[in-house]
Amino acid sequence: MLVGMKGLRNPDQTRQTILEAAFHEIHRNGFQAASLSNILAKTGVTKGALYHHFPNKMALGYAIVDELIQNMVTEMWLRPLETSEDPIECLQGMLRLIPTQLKDQDILLGCPLNNLALEMSPTDEVFRKRISQVYDLWCEGLADAFSKGQVNGKVNRNIDPLKTATFIVASLAGCRSVAKNSQSQSIMLACTESLLNYLDTLRPRTE
Repeated sequence: MLVGMKGLRNPDQTRQTILEAAFHEIHRNGFQAASLSNILAKTGVTKGALYHHFPNKMALGYAIVDELIQNMVTEMWLRPLETSEDPIECLQGMLRLIPTQLKDQDILLGCPLNNLALEMSPTDEVFRKRISQVYDLWCEGLADAFSKGQVNGKVNRNIDPLKTATFIVASLAGCRSVAKNSQSQSIMLACTESLLNYLDTLRPRTE
């Protein structure tokens, strides 16, 4: 049980607790199989309180994408680039952290955003659009960093920033999916190494 009596009297804290518990439930079981009863049991929140914040399960899922997952992408992949002069070096630094941070659970469950994209985009247009907004934010954030890198001489001026960013995001999503299916950390690490090498090709060419 995650919420004490004091937490139950704080609507914002209660809402956040529900979101976080629902995120973990959905990440483990998928959206359609996720159980609201499990979420209530883990949080100690009443059904009435849950429906006060989220009128139905779909609204809860939308909020997880809009708030939790979008924030995860921003903090993990975009925020470090905002203060970096060299986006290639910054991205490589983030990728090199993967072997030290990767857990068996990460391989078992896969990428939360990609999981929802595969499960819900074909069946719910609102979900698809919200997920697409997160991918767009991610791609555009990387593209902006590459554009700035081109201006300051850190990135090859001949590359298309948005196409390159989209390829990197798609590669990361694909790596997580293949690693999840294979239940293999070695596949994820091999993909990461290949992306590190690819990023080196984006540097300005020296004559």
